[in-house]
Amino acid sequence: MPADQKAALEKLSDQPLDQEQEGIVNNSDEWVDFGGIVDGSEEISVSHAGGEFQELARQFYEDLRKSVSDRAGKRVDYRTRRDRGLRRDQTFLRQLPAMVDAYLEWSYRRDRSGRGSDTPVGEKAEESVGVQMRVIDVFDARTIFVTEAPTDKNILATLVRHGLVPCSPCSPNVSITIDALELLRISRVRCPHYSIQAFTKTLCDLHGVAYQRYLTRQVTIAFDVYQQVLHEVRQRVNRVLERDKPDWRLKHVCPACTYNLQDEKKLRFDILYTMDGNDSLKRIYRRSSGEDNGADADICPSAANDLPTAFQLHDDRYIPREIVDKWAVRNGRDLVTDESAEVDENNPCASRWKNMKDDKTKRMWGIFDETGLFGSVCRHGFSLVIADMVRSGELAKYPLAVVEKMLHVYKCHHGCGYDIGCRFKTILAKSGLGKIAKELNHTCLVGAFHGHAHRRLCQVIHLATYVKGLGIEDLEGCERLWSKLNALAASVRYASPFHRQQAIVAFLAHHDTYEMYANLTLFLLNNYKQALNTIKTSRATVTNLMSDLNVTDTAEFERWLEDEKVYLEALQQEPVEESLRMEYWQRAVNLKAYEQELAATRDTWHTHTPQMAPGTNNDTSKALKTAHRHALQKYEKERELVHDLEKRLGISETWTPDSPEWQETGRLVGRRKYQRALDTLEGLIVARVFELGKMNRSQTGYALRQHIGKALKVRSAAIRTALDRFNAAARALGQPTVKWEDVTQYRFLADIDLLRRGRQDVSKRAWSTPAARYLMDESFKILRAEEEIDRLNVEVRRVATYLRDEMEYLHGCEERARPTHPFLAHQIALLRGERDRFTQQHADRLHQIANLEGFTGTIEPGTSVHRELGESAGPIPYLTGFGQFGTAKEAIPPEDISEGVPNAAAEDDDVDVDDDGEDEQEREDTVLTAVMSILGVSDDADEI
Repeated sequence: MPADQKAALEKLSDQPLDQEQEGIVNNSDEWVDFGGIVDGSEEISVSHAGGEFQELARQFYEDLRKSVSDRAGKRVDYRTRRDRGLRRDQTFLRQLPAMVDAYLEWSYRRDRSGRGSDTPVGEKAEESVGVQMRVIDVFDARTIFVTEAPTDKNILATLVRHGLVPCSPCSPNVSITIDALELLRISRVRCPHYSIQAFTKTLCDLHGVAYQRYLTRQVTIAFDVYQQVLHEVRQRVNRVLERDKPDWRLKHVCPACTYNLQDEKKLRFDILYTMDGNDSLKRIYRRSSGEDNGADADICPSAANDLPTAFQLHDDRYIPREIVDKWAVRNGRDLVTDESAEVDENNPCASRWKNMKDDKTKRMWGIFDETGLFGSVCRHGFSLVIADMVRSGELAKYPLAVVEKMLHVYKCHHGCGYDIGCRFKTILAKSGLGKIAKELNHTCLVGAFHGHAHRRLCQVIHLATYVKGLGIEDLEGCERLWSKLNALAASVRYASPFHRQQAIVAFLAHHDTYEMYANLTLFLLNNYKQALNTIKTSRATVTNLMSDLNVTDTAEFERWLEDEKVYLEALQQEPVEESLRMEYWQRAVNLKAYEQELAATRDTWHTHTPQMAPGTNNDTSKALKTAHRHALQKYEKERELVHDLEKRLGISETWTPDSPEWQETGRLVGRRKYQRALDTLEGLIVARVFELGKMNRSQTGYALRQHIGKALKVRSAAIRTALDRFNAAARALGQPTVKWEDVTQYRFLADIDLLRRGRQDVSKRAWSTPAARYLMDESFKILRAEEEIDRLNVEVRRVATYLRDEMEYLHGCEERARPTHPFLAHQIALLRGERDRFTQQHADRLHQIANLEGFTGTIEPGTSVHRELGESAGPIPYLTGFGQFGTAKEAIPPEDISEGVPNAAAEDDDVDVDDDGEDEQEREDTVLTAVMSILGVSDDADEI
């Protein structure tokens, strides 16, 4: 190296780093040492308003970013849409706690001041710190300057504190007002058809702009973030109220079912609920682009290609797939296909209800990932638990998972309604839940609507009308819920798994709070009226019919029902000897026919001509010999079978058509044909009823209705053919025939088993006549109505007690939180308002129940048996262990609360706050509040 270059390098190494590396930025024509300001070696003039340092830091960041951008050029983004979406959600979640804190402050200030935001509209003010933001509201869109407060942790918190939700977690420039997002949330739960895209297009129409697809994406992002914020707010409130324990919601979901009182009447069923599957809420299975797994792609699909998300759905309604799948296999066999589960002598319908498992059905499931929803509701309509049906029909694992959850949470006597409850009873008894279900007296029942498609023997055992302690409950609550939830099907068909579950949970939560809870006392009032009316109208009918039929005691109807059950059980299986006799009769008939066929081949007169000589093309001797040999073989084979049956039956002489045994057994065979013709007719009628039900189902499209209509025409023709065959068999036995008009009546299914003529003449039974059966049903309706009144008397008092205790508890928590936790106290007040808005309606309906003629209960509140912390009748919890915003439990003294947090006491009229002796004063207030709570004394200072 030359000497001059070496000297230049040594001189350069002695110089300090360049100005940019030293942290010196050029602001206009003045050099500012930012590093010196940070370490305190350089001074900076700060005004009384403040904000100079924040502005300096922002300028430094912008200059540095510009310098790096100019040096590096345009950055190439190698991320995919999946990466961007996942990282965006993760960034939102990292800033979610600050956003929740800001939301609590915004909600508190907004409701106290009556203003939606403190955001100044217009140009940036002098020395103010903030960002320019495009704000989307319901009726307008505007660009405003959002002022940043010193206490804001990040830009997202700043926006939320002004009532805005950003569409991006980093450097957002578009935000949507919380009011607009709340309007979208309420609109969607009230009208599930209303999609986010429709809402976005509505805003475009109101703003007078053209719709663009990216606008829907922006609204979706903001809406997801907003719902995460609302969920976290509710979680914090639940922690403060001591209601964040596992399964707390499920244990307190329905006041009429779960709010037990002291000294109340014991009911046979502590909890009545129903469960069923819904196949409308399907979701399309998304595969990777260009993927092809061959012919088995639908049956054995690869991983889904749904966009990932970091957001999680925290709701105890949903049973995880892992919990459901553990019931799918038992000892390596599917519970549904396990033939051993179908054998039960006490279950006449055990083998009748099966899911379709053919190849076409399996390939149809390949189109969808979630193929429906399986859920349960209490008798008052509150949703209990739900589970996704994944790539399958209504398998046994879904009701088993639901029952497991119910048995774990409610350790009491359950009554469970299920449309195939008869078969599920057998599966449940053979599963791992069989022992605990038996210990807790879990009873599987069949709903009133679906029960009419079951066999009569199954109805006698499981139908709601004949079950003691059930009241007038029809156990069809799921059908009513599905009729509302089906409206959500169109908007979730192509949604992601997260958004589908989010929409379902949001709908159910709103439905429970604003529909079921609001109409709870209306349900009690209507049921009380119905029970009293049934007793009044049916009692007169029963009295007159009992006189006409010479029945003196209503206990006779129980004996009639038991006698009918014994009779129908006798029809389930033929005696072994009788089956052998009928088989022998049929073999004897076949032997006689084969004997005649053999004789015909022997005695056939053959005419021979020269053209039929052996060896010519017209030679028929070989065909005749073959026919003779075949007839001989069939005859000898059938004769061996006849001889074997004669040995087993001890028959010494072969029967002939003239023998009495032949004629008697022939009548038995005719009766068997009669029964099988009746089975065919019944199956066609059941299928017709189900198709009619689906044809009238909500959301059934025109094409499907036309398809079902054509199928019904074919089904009707098949029913007519089956009816003709049945009537032919009935006339052969001298039995009454059935008219087409009788078959079209829905009640025909309930009485069809009476046509199964057994070995005894059913016409001689007292309960077999139409008048006697009507009398028996009316009598059982009276019994169920009386049981319903007993249950309603218990539930009415439970609800009245809950209304008092819940309002007192929430009010007490709100008052205790207001001095030190005003933001949380405000959220508790909003929660109390959700319930309190219906209190007057409940009170009016309870008084209507009390004024009913025949009311035998009381609406006076009782005493709850649940007195633990967090219960409506429990003690008011202390909030000293919570932070100002209800975050993690941490001992934060009141004097350490930030200056930016308002003090509710200071904002009241003419209340002085003395900082001196604050600790001692708070301790005195705490002790005084505790003593007042124990003694039940009011906390009004004037009264004290």
